[in-house]
Amino acid sequence: MQRLLVATKNSHKTAEIRAILGAGWDVTDLTAHPVIPVPEETGSTFEDNARIKAEAASRVFAGIVLSDDSGLEVDVLGGKPGVHSARYGGVHGDDAANRLRLRRELAALAIPPPWIARFRCAMALARDGKTLAVFDGRVEGCVITDERGTGGFGYDSMFIPDGCTGTFGELPGSVKNRMSHRARALSGAARFLSAV
Repeated sequence: MQRLLVATKNSHKTAEIRAILGAGWDVTDLTAHPVIPVPEETGSTFEDNARIKAEAASRVFAGIVLSDDSGLEVDVLGGKPGVHSARYGGVHGDDAANRLRLRRELAALAIPPPWIARFRCAMALARDGKTLAVFDGRVEGCVITDERGTGGFGYDSMFIPDGCTGTFGELPGSVKNRMSHRARALSGAARFLSAV
């Protein structure tokens, strides 16, 4: 079984990554390693932030570290919330506040729906403080102002992926995990890891 540290304290992300990788992986995150510091996400892109987190954790953890930085981009809002997705409402990780701000901004628009959007994910793999590789994943769709479904986390209940009628929050986790931005980035990372 291969060991992998996910440089996050977000249990939802860790669970998704664990489910997508499957039983051949021993996946832990920073909650199991409280001595590993969490760096400030100062990057201007998802890739920048993924590299920052992966490299920082890999300086302390003996093994390969995977870091993900992801978020929602809404075209009519100029790509916002973007890299600020997790703290869009003011407090990092307050999903309800983030969705509330997004709903208010969409409701104030003179442009009617559908509002084209995408989820993006950059994943970095690092060891000994150096990035080994970076992988990108995205899923196109649109956002809505009402929240539908209780599955997933973040903006999932407001995002309808192309080709679906339900939000990520309404889709079964097994379906979302096959088509999500995180799944697409992780498939590249998993191929790379299998060759390491």
